[in-house]
Amino acid sequence: MKYVIGVDLGTSAVKLLLMNQKGQLVQEVAKEYPLMQEKAGHSEQNPEDWVEQAISGLNELTDSFTGDVADIEGISFSGQMHGLVLLDDYKEVIRPAILWNDTRTTVECQEITERVGKDKLLQLPKNIALEGFTLPKMEWVRKHEPENYEQAKLFLLPKDYLRFRLTGELHMDYSDAAGTLLLDMEDRSWSKEMCEAFDIQPDFCPPLVPSHAMVGNIKKEIAEQTGLSEQIKVFAGGADNACRAIGAGILEEGETMASLGTSGVVLSYEDAGDKSFAGKVHYLNHAAPDAYYTMGVTLAAGYSLSWFKNTFAKDVPFDDLLNKAADVPVGANGLLFTPYLVGERTPHVDSTIRGSFIGIDSSHNMKHFTRAVMEGITFSLNESVEIFRENGKVIDRIIAIGGGAKSDIWLQIQADIYNAAVIKLSSEQGPGMGAAMLAAYGSGWFSSLQECAAVFLEKEKTVEPIPENVEKYKDLFALYQSIYTSTNQINKDLMKYRNNDEG
Repeated sequence: MKYVIGVDLGTSAVKLLLMNQKGQLVQEVAKEYPLMQEKAGHSEQNPEDWVEQAISGLNELTDSFTGDVADIEGISFSGQMHGLVLLDDYKEVIRPAILWNDTRTTVECQEITERVGKDKLLQLPKNIALEGFTLPKMEWVRKHEPENYEQAKLFLLPKDYLRFRLTGELHMDYSDAAGTLLLDMEDRSWSKEMCEAFDIQPDFCPPLVPSHAMVGNIKKEIAEQTGLSEQIKVFAGGADNACRAIGAGILEEGETMASLGTSGVVLSYEDAGDKSFAGKVHYLNHAAPDAYYTMGVTLAAGYSLSWFKNTFAKDVPFDDLLNKAADVPVGANGLLFTPYLVGERTPHVDSTIRGSFIGIDSSHNMKHFTRAVMEGITFSLNESVEIFRENGKVIDRIIAIGGGAKSDIWLQIQADIYNAAVIKLSSEQGPGMGAAMLAAYGSGWFSSLQECAAVFLEKEKTVEPIPENVEKYKDLFALYQSIYTSTNQINKDLMKYRNNDEG
């Protein structure tokens, strides 16, 4: 039996999956590392922590592996997007990595838009300048840490730095590069126009490769530290959302997934890079060959439900909370919730908007509020679904992953609000599965990722929309959409009263 490893370099931990040729999970290892948030809005990590914990995880994996390590043929990577790692002439890290969830770069985003123009951003990188992307982080370092920027000779993204340390080879794949604002997405090359606009030299950007490309083998000292064979093939891998999509089988036109984690993502496969979504959703290169995807984001999806539980029902088990909400009819007895606890991304790029409960009266109790929160999160995700449909996409089935796939009632709410069949997978392993599938495909086990998905992924159940509920939710969705325009100015005015809690 042959094996591959999928490595997912996340924000809180690196997760490693050992998969065999039958698509079976043989072993899983996770190693945590700290997040540094020394100032409000800052989010950084020490890249050395990624390397140490990944090596530790690989060592743990091989220690308990009962087969021949030479049968572990390939390894590939998924990683948190957008994070900035700056290297000097000696390929040494200059400063801690600035992560995707760092929000210090609002001014830089405005300056980027003014310098290049929104139309040019939508023509080349295909996305507007947002705090999460990499270029605004570069500009922040250039402005606020000129001595560090002066030393910088090359930038990498998190997983690419980890792979470099394991192999000594420098590369970046298209799917991760698409989140930098420096890639000409359709041409799959570093944009000369974008780089020149910000005085970025060509050799500041690493060589580009497809996600399934073999980029080398691990170094001898890494083989000794991890127990892996020096002959193991190392593949480039992809951005976490692109790998999550592969791991959910989003590999052809018409396939869409809804992921409910701390944040929520609706991601849909695109077979071409020449469409226009006017910046309403992210439009990025897929980790699947010659493909793209569109993506809408709800910043506080599962986080909204966790916040609600921890604040108002701390001692109630999650299952009990959701099961009681199943007894509540559509619309939560006239109660609506907007999940804007930390601002919103799609379709409203608004850092000041905040959440609301609308329609509270004395008849409402815990189960009504729970139902309203679940419906509100799903309404927010549905805004992305509707943007896709407005742009001509047919969405009649959606793969549900994350926390929203673990609850039968939430699966039904999703089917009814999306007005689409909602499919739950029998085993869901997230971006690490996509990375493992890229390694399996790159190793030649399968002729395509679709063929790999047929072996590695299995559907457990399909939940169909209930027509009566669909009609009710259409009416409620229109009311939900009106809340943003009714409350955005109120929330702006309330900003001066926030962060004043002295208790």
